[in-house]
Amino acid sequence: MPADPRAEFLAAFPVSRETEARLARFEHLLLERNQTLSLISDTTAGIIWTRHFLDSAQLFPLIPAPGRPVIDIGTGAGFPGLVLAILGLPDVHLVEHNMQKVAFLRAVAAALNLSVTIHGQKSDAVKPFAAGTVTARALKPLDQLIGLGKRFLGQDSVCLFPKGRRAEEEMAVAARKWHMKVERFPSATDPDSTIFRLSDVTEARS
Repeated sequence: MPADPRAEFLAAFPVSRETEARLARFEHLLLERNQTLSLISDTTAGIIWTRHFLDSAQLFPLIPAPGRPVIDIGTGAGFPGLVLAILGLPDVHLVEHNMQKVAFLRAVAAALNLSVTIHGQKSDAVKPFAAGTVTARALKPLDQLIGLGKRFLGQDSVCLFPKGRRAEEEMAVAARKWHMKVERFPSATDPDSTIFRLSDVTEARS
């Protein structure tokens, strides 16, 4: 068994030395800034590589069109969007309205030489465009996430939403408001969690 979270990440998601170094730099910046800005819980500060990096990276192989734009709504400290950009996605959009967190995201992007688009506003203020993938992590209940993401769905777009123990309960509520194709994938970091991949999303008619 891997002795530490970094080793556990690398065992589950092998990356190049350059990518590993970028993630390590991201970890350093995250811990440094977390002392004055609440970016992550103190309880996860020692397990960033699994709780945040691996939890984000596991979405990468589920993205059907990695060359198309990916939008991360309510990215916070950059999860999963910044991690996906570090892993090589070429067109990642990060949406965050907290300007202190926006400043952090910009600092990380500059330090790691990442070409990401940062929207310092709420998602409903972002000019709509067709993304290939819409994602969000720990932001709102599923039915509300779909509502926020719908503005960025085009032809063949998907939503990728990790959900915890109440995943099926949230899906039952969402299914009353939205028609969609639903795919379920197990989480690599939590056996009680599910990743939903949603496609062909349309609003249900009453």
